[in-house]
Amino acid sequence: MQRRKFLQNTIATSFGASVLPTGAFAFSASDKKAEHTYKLKYAPHIGMFRHHGGNDVVDQLNFMADQGFTAFEDNGMKGRPVKEQEAMAKTMQQRGIEMGVFVAHTIYWTEPNLASGDQDKREEFLKEIKKSVEVAKRVNAKWVTVVPGHVDLRQEPGYQTAHVVESLKQASAILEPHNITMVLEPLNFRDHPGLFLKKSAQAYEICKAVDSPSCKILFDVYHQQITEGNLIPNIETSWDEIAYFQMGDNPGRNEPTTGEINYKNIFKYIHDKGFDGVLGMEHGNSKSGKEGELAVIKAYQEVDDF
Repeated sequence: MQRRKFLQNTIATSFGASVLPTGAFAFSASDKKAEHTYKLKYAPHIGMFRHHGGNDVVDQLNFMADQGFTAFEDNGMKGRPVKEQEAMAKTMQQRGIEMGVFVAHTIYWTEPNLASGDQDKREEFLKEIKKSVEVAKRVNAKWVTVVPGHVDLRQEPGYQTAHVVESLKQASAILEPHNITMVLEPLNFRDHPGLFLKKSAQAYEICKAVDSPSCKILFDVYHQQITEGNLIPNIETSWDEIAYFQMGDNPGRNEPTTGEINYKNIFKYIHDKGFDGVLGMEHGNSKSGKEGELAVIKAYQEVDDF
């Protein structure tokens, strides 16, 4: 499943025993204790549990909390009505759910923007970053996702990097007073051919050049398994610039245990490093309906058992 499909979809326990009936009444009690406690802050997204939680976003958040999840991410949060954002923020506060990332700006999938050095594109980006600050404060988000966009084939890589760094320095100046961090996400060449930011070392180099607490790395394990592999050593080398993780198994981009990635070892490594941030469940469900949702819950209980 490609990232663009995630963006479109988000805009539009004892295994089994802890699953509750749907409906507003079933999720009205904010003091219900989850029957499973996770070691890390795995963050589902809207739609992942809609067959159990229903179509209402607040009911879905309550269902996530009932299953023991303590974080949540929503790529399309910025496009939601303000009243819905406020209702979600209230529910997250009541249920002890930490807000993860949302996408901060328009992503240029097929043409250069930040890599080009074009001043109009840079101003557009910075304007969207300013608007994202408003949303982040409304939903108590600490991180926003940034993707620098497509390469500029008419410029040498060094010039492109300099243009990206300058845009990110200016964005950091906007974000720093609000203690908000943009996390740069390298994306794989198979699902997203032609993008500027592809590898963890490249993201690391850019973050060092920007030199701001508001510019860090989003290490997406799914993307980096495809692009470069060598996952734990690359996480180790990039560690001081990583602020956020996302995951999906490969092949298929579904829940852990459905592909080749040894997520139990990766999660144990991240936990042992003392990571206290959010790990976004940016993947699909390998099976449809309620059965697929239960499979996701079971998978995370399994890989969190280390």
